[in-house]
Amino acid sequence: MAYLYVILLSYLLGCSNMAFYISKLKKVDIRSGGSGNLGASNAVILLGWGSGVLTAVHDIGKAVLAVIGARILFPESPYADAVAGVACVLGHIFPFYLKFKGGKGFASYLGMTIALHWKFSLAVLILVVIVTLITDYIVAATTTTIVLVPVGIGILAGSLIPAAILLIATAVIAWKHRENYVRMYHGTEIKFRSAGRGDYRVK
Repeated sequence: MAYLYVILLSYLLGCSNMAFYISKLKKVDIRSGGSGNLGASNAVILLGWGSGVLTAVHDIGKAVLAVIGARILFPESPYADAVAGVACVLGHIFPFYLKFKGGKGFASYLGMTIALHWKFSLAVLILVVIVTLITDYIVAATTTTIVLVPVGIGILAGSLIPAAILLIATAVIAWKHRENYVRMYHGTEIKFRSAGRGDYRVK
């Protein structure tokens, strides 16, 4: 029963969407441009770095809160933190009040990783920056991260169970980025250094 509460509460927390709130405030629909998603990367591309950073901080923070909250509220449930993190990520991707069309979940995935193991997350964050700068594609860093995190957490925990739980979020995020992979292949994916400069920004 505890895990059901964890899933429900964390999913609802994950449904909070800063990109949607900002787009409403600015009276623009960021779902009509860029990747069409309500996430941090599309907020950077269409609304600028200020909106993108605020969205990223919010999306990371809610996942951190979900994981830590699960540990505090359900200390007797050994994998409640991993379950909470995944449920929060899925809430971000599939918010019920937005017809289940939210962001792609990467920022919340990072937040989950930070809360699960902050030392490991530092290595992940450094890797994200390096891969992004080398490839000039955010999606390349995203893919590298979602593949390595379940492996790393599984090794650190000495168990396949948390790794299997995290693989659920990994699979969904990879599926959500399938169009990005196609655009990368064709050379039409928006590059990191072009994001936020105004080239694609909603007027």
